[in-house]
Amino acid sequence: MSTRPRISHMAVALTIASIVSLMNGTQVAAAAPIRATTFKAVAVKTGLQGPSAFTFAPGGTIWYLERGTGELRIINPSTGADRLVFDIAGVNGDGERGALGVALHPAWPAKPYAYVYVTRMRDGHLQNQLVRITVNNGIGKGLRILLATPASASPYHNGGHIDFGPDGKLYVMIGDGHNSANAQDRSGNLRGKVLRLDTDGTAASGNPYGRIWSFGHRNSFGFAFDPRTGRLWETENGPACTDEINLIVKGGNFAWGPNQTCSLPKPGGTNNSGPSPRRLPKAYFASPIGITGAAFCDHCGLGSGVDGDLLFGDVNTGSIRAVNMNATRTGFANTPRILLAAPTSVHSVQVAPNDRIYFSSSTGIYRIVAV
Repeated sequence: MSTRPRISHMAVALTIASIVSLMNGTQVAAAAPIRATTFKAVAVKTGLQGPSAFTFAPGGTIWYLERGTGELRIINPSTGADRLVFDIAGVNGDGERGALGVALHPAWPAKPYAYVYVTRMRDGHLQNQLVRITVNNGIGKGLRILLATPASASPYHNGGHIDFGPDGKLYVMIGDGHNSANAQDRSGNLRGKVLRLDTDGTAASGNPYGRIWSFGHRNSFGFAFDPRTGRLWETENGPACTDEINLIVKGGNFAWGPNQTCSLPKPGGTNNSGPSPRRLPKAYFASPIGITGAAFCDHCGLGSGVDGDLLFGDVNTGSIRAVNMNATRTGFANTPRILLAAPTSVHSVQVAPNDRIYFSSSTGIYRIVAV
């Protein structure tokens, strides 16, 4: 994800985003009236080197990655203290490559494993890898490669977001490698897929296609599990059209593939490849925003107007947006709206153990608060 120009203000009143949004292939209703609440971004730590991915330990410490260097680091959000845990060797941070995803074992700290998705060299070949680092007394002591897939000659569309689901399985997003045909190829090709893995990197029981949980994806920097339903929601980058928000389902074909085009009526233009049924997005942006991150506000302290909403960011304008879920939480009740203008482009959005919402930019990590 490239850094975009800085925007001028950290807090704006709630506004309705000027976009086209769909629910089950039809335009959704106009946004409901919004209370006159404003929000701001409070810096937790700035001056960082590409913290594109971060997560939280149960005690509230922030574990983050330097995308270009492969350093895994910890921030104490109370003091701002920042220290190195482990330095992953051989990382390639060109384009959208690098250290892209981090998660801690769900039984942490009893199971002291940090998982990282990273682009690095192995035996002369560039790979996207899922690695596991054993951490003792805050220091990484070893690295084990759990999964490796070829990285494209293009430095783009590596995906990289990882997270443990409510089922205790590790979900991994791998981009299509800048080759749309990969997304429909299930012959052992993991690119353009969401994977569902056991903690040792092997295929989890119940998967439809080996390690693959869903396919037909282009590239994604974020997904989140709805804490009220357990459903998985993903934000996905489009080409010159159709940034998507998808409800991920087992075995779902999200229809990105070799026949992609923006010339057909959207969103069908980017969702017309592979077998039926083809899963269409629950919402989309006709003109891409560089959609990134995903997190649910569940008593997150931003007020009743935001509680229960899906929040996400964008690289192009540096905004945090929110959208109301419908009554069944299977789609959206209205169009996404802008909550705040971030200090710079948004890369990741996460929920802390105390339910507060945080996000990262290219140089810092911030907390969202209501004013």
